[in-house]
Amino acid sequence: MVQAARLHVQASRLHYGVRACAEATEARFMPLTLQQYVAYLDTRGTTWPAPPEIKARKAKPRLDYLPEVRAVTWNVYGTLLAISGGELLFEHPTPFIMETALDKTIQEFKMWAAMSRKPGQPAEYLRQIYGNLVAEQRFIPGNVEKSPEIAADRLWESFIKMLFQKDYQFDAGFYGSLNEYSRKVAYFFHASLQGTTCYRGAVDALRLVKEAGLAQGLLADGQCFTTAQLQRGLSQQDPSANLDEWVDPSLRVFSCDVRARKPSKQIFREALDVFAQQGILPEQVLHIGSRLQQDLVPARRVGMRTGLFAGDRASLQATKEQLKESSSRPDVLLTDLRQIAEVIGGGKS
Repeated sequence: MVQAARLHVQASRLHYGVRACAEATEARFMPLTLQQYVAYLDTRGTTWPAPPEIKARKAKPRLDYLPEVRAVTWNVYGTLLAISGGELLFEHPTPFIMETALDKTIQEFKMWAAMSRKPGQPAEYLRQIYGNLVAEQRFIPGNVEKSPEIAADRLWESFIKMLFQKDYQFDAGFYGSLNEYSRKVAYFFHASLQGTTCYRGAVDALRLVKEAGLAQGLLADGQCFTTAQLQRGLSQQDPSANLDEWVDPSLRVFSCDVRARKPSKQIFREALDVFAQQGILPEQVLHIGSRLQQDLVPARRVGMRTGLFAGDRASLQATKEQLKESSSRPDVLLTDLRQIAEVIGGGKS
């Protein structure tokens, strides 16, 4: 069985790689999309940090059928997509990992020649600049948001503009405009910083919600590359997986676009406004996440139903006391993503 599983993974990766090569060939005379670029890097044999080892936490699922639910929204990192550290980081607490990611980015995009030659390693110099850019985005003058979000592509675009002063150039025919290029740099850096992989059953869960006829969205602390990372993980799980078929792009609400992170109510209200246009009320939306206080409590405060994903010890943030409190207790608790079938349809997963 183990050997069969390994062969399936290898076949999935091969299929994904062949498709990526074909798309890259077709796009030779036009810039690669971000999704094509992500696939291209994998076919090139780029070395990434290993995906995190998923360790289940002892928990008993609570799978009440919720017949009133007409829509499901998913948190991404730590819920659909496992990531080292449990959530997306901008600055890794381990200096070596941070410097390695920065150094790889400098080399990949040939930045060093346009950087000021000061004593020390290139990564050390970029680390100082990067830290300043992160601080600037977190403390934008006039921003009253208590949980402001950083936009990774804007951060890297600011740095690239600095390089332009030293006659830095990039291949626009391959990467696209400055904005598109900044997105690809942001993806490369973050992919070098943290490994990712989809949780078991992610493909099945998304497909089940779609087949049940419910609206389905992503409501997450996310960046310009989050959808591409998720699609990459889904494709590795099932080569035929297509996120666009299961999740309408209009129902993807990320913190980078709202410029507010959870637990800010702003990101949840943004999603509910979209659902309202479809005649779906807050109490008809089930939001699933792995962080109780950051994710589910604010969702509950704006009237949404809530589901806690407790399938990974690294991403789960919930105590026994919080699970008992009426103000924070989720409506359902999932230990496997495929259990969503019982919650939305009353059947067995």
